[in-house]
Amino acid sequence: MTRTMLCLTTLVLAGGAQAATIQAVISPNALVVHADGKDRLHTIAGKPVLYCGLDAFLGWSARLVGALIEPGAEEGPVVQLGGKAVPIAVLLAREGWLRPPILTEAAQEALAERRGGWACAPKTEPFSQMGQRVDPKITAGIAMNESAYRGRPWPWTLNVAGRGMFFATREEAYAAVNRLLAGQRCDFDVGLMQVNWCYHGKRFSSPWEALAPATNIRVAEDILAENLRRSGSPMKAVAWYHSANPERGGPYFARFMNHVAQFR
Repeated sequence: MTRTMLCLTTLVLAGGAQAATIQAVISPNALVVHADGKDRLHTIAGKPVLYCGLDAFLGWSARLVGALIEPGAEEGPVVQLGGKAVPIAVLLAREGWLRPPILTEAAQEALAERRGGWACAPKTEPFSQMGQRVDPKITAGIAMNESAYRGRPWPWTLNVAGRGMFFATREEAYAAVNRLLAGQRCDFDVGLMQVNWCYHGKRFSSPWEALAPATNIRVAEDILAENLRRSGSPMKAVAWYHSANPERGGPYFARFMNHVAQFR
């Protein structure tokens, strides 16, 4: 049990029927809770996501002031907001203001969709946070070639026989993948890195997992590592991600380099 949860439990029990409320929000991992006539500072595990500045977060978090907060269970203190109960750490991660110690799928989605504080992060940041073995500029450059939508890579992207398709949510993209599979088709690319299902679908445990941003990036890293072993050339490793045919891989690599040159 976290220190925050222990303190909240003590306050609620001590206060009897008196509900604990959020008195003030200081940052994505620090808030003031009022209970039993006292205000106390509580912290939430994780790192604040403040690429857009603290003022942007404080503007968003104004809705939390005065909300009821309870000890909760495994996921920590629960806040009552809009008639719904949600662990506050989950809410903050889902809305893109908190990077939890373990990057959950909800946090991955917020990062990939650039919600909240992630909206102002560099294009390479999702790949820095979710990649493991490859320079994030490389994976970000490839993603810009593969799934760019409104100037940034978009996670809920499919390419079906050469036709790009962009979806608003992971659920919508997942439904589209299932329709393709039900029709016995595999000629499509999926996710941030547009991994081809015919050739690489077996690398995923399910279509849902294939859309998970971190998993999609890590499979792309595996493919790049294999391309590098086969070709012995970092340039070819990137070009071959699209095609080993120089007439197709060459222009692909040129576009990739243009993207990389613009990263800060």
